Amino acid sequence: MTLAQLIPLALQSSIAILLFCIALKSSFRDITRLLDRPGLLGRSLLAMNVIMPLFAVMLALAFDFNQSLEFAFIALAVAPIPPILPKKELKAGGTSSYIIGLLAVTSLASIVLVPATVELLARIFARPAHVSPGTVAGIVLTSMIAPLVAGIVFRRLAPSAADRIARPLSVFANVLLVVAAVPVLIAEWPAIVSLIGNFTLVAIIVYVLVGLAIGHLLGGPEPDDRTVLALSTATRHPAVALAILHNAPDQKTVMAAVLLVVIVGGIASVPYVKWRARQSHANEAIRG
Repeated sequence: MTLAQLIPLALQSSIAILLFCIALKSSFRDITRLLDRPGLLGRSLLAMNVIMPLFAVMLALAFDFNQSLEFAFIALAVAPIPPILPKKELKAGGTSSYIIGLLAVTSLASIVLVPATVELLARIFARPAHVSPGTVAGIVLTSMIAPLVAGIVFRRLAPSAADRIARPLSVFANVLLVVAAVPVLIAEWPAIVSLIGNFTLVAIIVYVLVGLAIGHLLGGPEPDDRTVLALSTATRHPAVALAILHNAPDQKTVMAAVLLVVIVGGIASVPYVKWRARQSHANEAIRG
């Protein structure tokens, strides 16, 4: 196996292991608990699958950005939650049951919603765009559902072992993720830099801040639910976005645009994560 083949495999493996580690502290009840809260589920789908894609389309139409960046905004807004996000949401004070439930429900829903939304947008913009349910299902099932279920099953069969391996396995996955991501960033860096300018960074920051605001406002009365929905609305799965854009004319620039939005978006969301973490700790201290 060549290095070019090993790097994507290492990236996929590290992300799957991180989600597996989070699932080691979860249960199947966490997956279904969101279904018992139809109001929160409805608002979650509204924020992630309706309002955020509409804002991405408006942003792309309102300003004259690089076409690949416009594609990236829309494709990411349509994509489901990335498997690496739950760790950030937990750090920000989100509750495990809502994080896991939202990840599972929206991931499975994306198998239908993503292709349908892409087809609708293709007709509106009169541009060829198509992603099959099978393609989305393959990404969702292998990178999200499989490690999630595997971690929960492991927890049920060997709870003591799950507690012991969760932290060291998470550290290993984080190291592997960094090692695998560096060559990708080095290879794509010239294309990423070429996209910077013409208020690109400002647009990405606005895109993320609006996503955070949408989720925060629709998260309901529970502060921790607001945190989870805010981050889930603003942060999406880059692999699904790239699958949506597989017919784009300039694949290298499209990939650079998706990476730029993900990188800048991750940095832009740091103040929100820290703020919500402080709020969560303060609320716990008051309750304690």
